[in-house]
Amino acid sequence: MKPREQRLRTPRAAGLAGTVFALLMAAAIVLVRIAIPAGNAADATVAPNERWAVRTALEIVPFAGIFFLWFMGALRARVGDAEDRFIATVFMGSGLVYVATMFAAGAAAGSVLSQPSGFGRHFSYTLMTTYALRMAAVFVFTASTIGHRLGVLPRPLAMLGYVAGLVLLVAGSSLPWSELVFPAWALAVSLHLLRVGLRTPASG
Repeated sequence: MKPREQRLRTPRAAGLAGTVFALLMAAAIVLVRIAIPAGNAADATVAPNERWAVRTALEIVPFAGIFFLWFMGALRARVGDAEDRFIATVFMGSGLVYVATMFAAGAAAGSVLSQPSGFGRHFSYTLMTTYALRMAAVFVFTASTIGHRLGVLPRPLAMLGYVAGLVLLVAGSSLPWSELVFPAWALAVSLHLLRVGLRTPASG
């Protein structure tokens, strides 16, 4: 494939992967929130008629992680060799740690199906709202910085990323439903990349 053709396809690949990730992750978060209410997570109970929500979320999370990795890889390909190595390292590291933490939170959430104690619920809630959200904040900061510096993201979208990252970093664990900020940001970036990909003329 010619370099120009690769550049033309990368925004569409990143946009598609990011859109699917955002929708899947948002669905998983909503399902987990339905089954495991916020607040005193250690004492929360999951009603038998709500356990389907946890099961469904556990099935969704791995696919969300796969599409996030594709999204992250396509973004790097879009940036190319012009990226700052320090920021790019933080970008990749935070993204990988986010996926790992998200998988761990999903596995811990599965324990609520078999454990009557609140340990699994508390552990899953802490992983998702404290650790995963902080890694997501770092990812948003670095992606917005790289995207804005290289002209991949317009200034308003980059500023939106900084605001979203600040919310995830500072108020994430205390703000109800704040986990949805990250997939919402990913969706906004992905739709922009899809629009850029569709507007780019085909190579002749």
